Amino acid sequence: MTVIASRGFPTDLFSVVTIGASDRPAPAWERMFGWPAVGTTAVPLDVRSRSDRNIWAARLDRAVREADARVLLIADGLGCAASAWWARLSPADDVGRIAGALLFAPQAGSDADDWFASPRAHLPFPSLVIQPGQFGPDRSGDVQAAVDDWGSRLVAAPRPRDRAAGPVAWRQAQRLFLRLTQQMVEHDVDRGRAITGWR
Repeated sequence: MTVIASRGFPTDLFSVVTIGASDRPAPAWERMFGWPAVGTTAVPLDVRSRSDRNIWAARLDRAVREADARVLLIADGLGCAASAWWARLSPADDVGRIAGALLFAPQAGSDADDWFASPRAHLPFPSLVIQPGQFGPDRSGDVQAAVDDWGSRLVAAPRPRDRAAGPVAWRQAQRLFLRLTQQMVEHDVDRGRAITGWR
């Protein structure tokens, strides 16, 4: 398994697994920030039945287990709800390999509710929800509810059509990653203290 080509982006400490809907032309992280598609392990999401969902989950299990470093999940659209469902219901050993998640433009509504309903609990790893542009009137409540439900932090990002080109967009992506990295460090420290009883 490989990692995202760095171009100055500090992901060399993680294996990157991407989750995007197979019917979308390009994932949000690519449209917004121009992240390269090479150097990642993709687990495309194409779910039309519970059997499809379970096959997808098994593929994600395998990608995480075969990773050569802790995993950074990057999900888009319905992949965000799918990632949360997987994290809440998968074996702790697999989920424990996840360092954190960047969740782009989460899709709320019937598909998420039908296929990826899961017990309400914060995700067991740090996560940022990146929402492009302004919330729509019918969307803001759904997105905020998901953020609260997952225990994530919400980051408003430029709309894809308004994003700065080239180096500016890349610096924005770096800042997002650094924010998540700080959360991952804090999470690991807190977990270590809980295990050892150290304060």
